[in-house]
Amino acid sequence: MAEKLPVLIVGGGPVGLTAAAELARRDVPVRLIDKASEPSPLTKALMVWPRTLEVFRLLGGGEHIETYGLPVDSFRYYSESKQICRIAFGAETKPSVITQPDVEALLRKALADAGGSTEWETALTGLRQDADGVEVTLTGPDGREEPARFSYVLGTDGATSTVRKLVGVDFQGSTYENLFILADSSIEGDLQRDAVHYYCSSRGVMVLIPLYNGRFRVFTAGPPGMRPEDLTPAVLQEYLDNRGPGGLRLYDIDWLTTFSIHARHAEKFQVGRVFLAGDSAHVHSPAGGQGLNTGVTDAHNLAWKLAMVHRGLASPRLFDSYGKERASVASAVVKQAQAQTKAWMFKKRWQTTSRDVAAGLAGRFGLFDRYYSPWLAGLTNHYPAGTAVAGPVEKRTRKSKVLSGHLLPNDPVRFENTTAPLRALVPTDRYTLLAHGTDPITQATSRALLAEHRELLTLRVVHADGTLTEDFTPASSAGEKLWHPKGFTLALVRPDHYVAAVDPAAVRTHLTSIVPTR
Repeated sequence: MAEKLPVLIVGGGPVGLTAAAELARRDVPVRLIDKASEPSPLTKALMVWPRTLEVFRLLGGGEHIETYGLPVDSFRYYSESKQICRIAFGAETKPSVITQPDVEALLRKALADAGGSTEWETALTGLRQDADGVEVTLTGPDGREEPARFSYVLGTDGATSTVRKLVGVDFQGSTYENLFILADSSIEGDLQRDAVHYYCSSRGVMVLIPLYNGRFRVFTAGPPGMRPEDLTPAVLQEYLDNRGPGGLRLYDIDWLTTFSIHARHAEKFQVGRVFLAGDSAHVHSPAGGQGLNTGVTDAHNLAWKLAMVHRGLASPRLFDSYGKERASVASAVVKQAQAQTKAWMFKKRWQTTSRDVAAGLAGRFGLFDRYYSPWLAGLTNHYPAGTAVAGPVEKRTRKSKVLSGHLLPNDPVRFENTTAPLRALVPTDRYTLLAHGTDPITQATSRALLAEHRELLTLRVVHADGTLTEDFTPASSAGEKLWHPKGFTLALVRPDHYVAAVDPAAVRTHLTSIVPTR
């Protein structure tokens, strides 16, 4: 049964904006509130990886990315100013540096294009839920309290989340002893601008990240107990001189701040009709630049499920997958960030020697290209079996293989005389039956499923020469063969382009399990 009440999203940063834009474009009524008076001008998060860029492009942000994004060619790691390895990014794994205000501008436009907006100076001050909805109290700019009722509430209001506190969810974990320092500055000196530079030394870590406007983000560690007033431009310059490559001068610093790094996660991401996403659900070290990306893909994962259930196309059982799927991703991110942060802070000679040798060997044998870069890019995350993925979930051994729980391959296919990546040609508003081949059994099964689930499904057929069609009639094609999938005849692809099930029996069973009980 379709829901009639809107969805409330608390927190108007990148995560809340992504969720609001995704829901609004799927015709789900939504209210997005934020207690701040306006968007923050601070650059904050910077690194946007390919999977997140793909989500933004689906929201119409392609031109914005080209204008405000600075592609990163490589990560360069140094030990005592000597380069020990270089992680080069290819076309599929290359991130872009886009400051958080520019990301938020992209998402606000996407929300506006779908008919939505942010309500500023509006705070959530009370919450009570029952089986049919969520009663909240909202306090507006004039201090007046507004009672309101929503079908669901999504907390995207950061590490100090009011939503998380109101539903009584613990935020478990710890805080690093050291304080860390951020600054945005111009730098005079010879420093490659299409790379992120990581300098590790016995005197501490120094990270320099290029920004599209010609400036750099400076990240380093300060001593425990450092007071904000102790951090001056002269102190930061001294850190750069001692920890960086030498010969660089900071000038025109416009943001200089200290912060603590936490590694924490919510004990659960859902309580009844209330969900948590982004920093409300998990926080970790900025090592690897995954924070914004993990939050945005939290929202992307949840939004299509909320839309399906809200419109009565799927059972609320689908929600059981949200926390399980996103906790598995967040856990991997936290572990990776912790490991990298600890490696930055090594002081003992045997530790730094082991780190440097391991990094050098990994680069020499191509391990970064094969495993680490695709993971950073968000392309190899996979989801466990559950209500939104039919098991078994196998380990990926071939990039182009269609596997349950994994992203649909993005190989080029030919569609209506044009060649494009496969995921760009698969709808995002419904599930897709992806058929391979035109044998009678596959055709009969597909047509029966389409007739049975007409509001939920669309069809795409990939032929042996890499041609993609909307039915079983092959298009006329010419030229070299493109993607030639193997190992499946029928797959069910979710609206977020993850594979829900592979093989006709699993597809049928899975569809039956997610449709509402009539």
